[in-house]
Amino acid sequence: MEEEEDRIQNLRSKATELLLRKEWKDSIEVYSELISLCHDQISNPHQNLDPNNLSKLKKSLCLALCNRAEARLNLQDYPQALQDCNEASQIGNTHFKTLLCKGKILLSLNQYGLALDCFKKASLDPNELENSEMLNGYLEKCKKFEFLSRTGAIDISDWVLNKFQGKPPELAEYIGSIDIKKSDISGRGLFATKNLDCGNLLLVTKAVAVERAIVPESVFQDSKEQAQLDMWKNFIDKILESIKKCVRTRDLICKLSNGENEDQLEVPDIDLFRPDGEDSSTFHDKKIDKEKLLNILDVNSLVEELISAKVLGKNSDVHGIGLWILSSFINHSCDPNVRRSHVGDHMMIHACRDIKAGEELTFAYFDVFTPFRDREEKAKNWGFVCKCKRCNLEKGVCSNQEMMEIEMFLGKGLDNGGVVYRLEENMRRWMVRGKGKGYLRSSFWRVYSEVYESERSLRKWGSKVPLMENVLDSVVDAVGSDERIVKLLMKGLKRKNGHNKGNGIVEMEKVMKLGRGLYGKIMKKQTLRTILIQLGN
Repeated sequence: MEEEEDRIQNLRSKATELLLRKEWKDSIEVYSELISLCHDQISNPHQNLDPNNLSKLKKSLCLALCNRAEARLNLQDYPQALQDCNEASQIGNTHFKTLLCKGKILLSLNQYGLALDCFKKASLDPNELENSEMLNGYLEKCKKFEFLSRTGAIDISDWVLNKFQGKPPELAEYIGSIDIKKSDISGRGLFATKNLDCGNLLLVTKAVAVERAIVPESVFQDSKEQAQLDMWKNFIDKILESIKKCVRTRDLICKLSNGENEDQLEVPDIDLFRPDGEDSSTFHDKKIDKEKLLNILDVNSLVEELISAKVLGKNSDVHGIGLWILSSFINHSCDPNVRRSHVGDHMMIHACRDIKAGEELTFAYFDVFTPFRDREEKAKNWGFVCKCKRCNLEKGVCSNQEMMEIEMFLGKGLDNGGVVYRLEENMRRWMVRGKGKGYLRSSFWRVYSEVYESERSLRKWGSKVPLMENVLDSVVDAVGSDERIVKLLMKGLKRKNGHNKGNGIVEMEKVMKLGRGLYGKIMKKQTLRTILIQLGN
């Protein structure tokens, strides 16, 4: 009996030392040995433990389980860590350290309400007053995240005004007025369940995994391709590690398309994707074929679009690829109605124009200012044929001999003003009206923007090309807002009003509306105004 007590004491001391040194894997191994020994002692019918020794043994087991959970938490092995805490809770359901650890795990799993319950119970312990400040911090964080996950009232103004310095703001996962349904575009899609205004936040979701690397534009193509291959390999390893740890993650990934039999796929309940929507017991512990997984990742993984890169040109050498499960249900359109942006490991989806209830959400998988034939080729490389209204219209128009000639002239020294003039004349002859004009102008955006940025071209072509404001309005109506549109509009306002006279109220309101389409309602008006002015500088 004394030998066993000495062995328990030695294991506890060794495990504690490893935990304090943050040697998580080694500490888990020792704690596992200690836990096994405690279980054997408690369940051995020949031990005849008196109540006092039994109580001590159970306390040792409870603490060992809690500390192993802490180590697993630091390795982001949340399901196993939670299992340890639940077992520890059965021994002592008011044990402060267990409640604190369990709360941190649930917070990491974005289960804010359950985490809040744990921290509230822990705060009732009168013997832990010295930890009250830390505990209050967790309580406030939980309350904040629970509110954000319920309302989507996210504000990143301070971070933006600080020029994206320091850590990105912590975000809560949020699912707005959307649902998953069968799509006329392809397979399943996300749909609006009510009328939405431009800028409304629809979804905030955290990546299963993200892999990032610095790939300077100056490196040789071979080096760039090797860096991208290394990123892809590391990304796959991270995904494999995530599904190995978590049954829920594995099951949700299995619900994504692998590019085959799209029309036969089941439509999952969107509540499955809410962090606190389903208990882990409802998910199935099934293996996923690696080839199928690779196909799923090939179809659904996305590159990051960093706000800091778009606004300030910062981090433009940082390339990232990730998997955001729920947003993977959003189909492509060259005439999109939502935009995405990335803050940390989170993706935010917002309406870039007004959306009607029942309308499918779509974003562009590639640049909306790309000419039709290039978009067609990009879609082919992605494994699909785009049949959106824009592509259907442009497919017919681009088969005209005149359009083929205009495309041939691009990049061959022809005056861009002449290209714009010829395209506008042809649109009149072809009776292209409304959004159709915006579609074609978007496809030839580079030519239009170069004309409007050049005072020489404007002097030469003058009334022979449409007013810049009219072109921009039609492009925004066709494909939504874009940083390049805002830059051109701001430069036009400066040229029109003079650098020192300030911009007109009406014109600036127009720019602000474009800004809402660009970034959504995730920052204060003054912050939005500041970054829009920066875009024009």
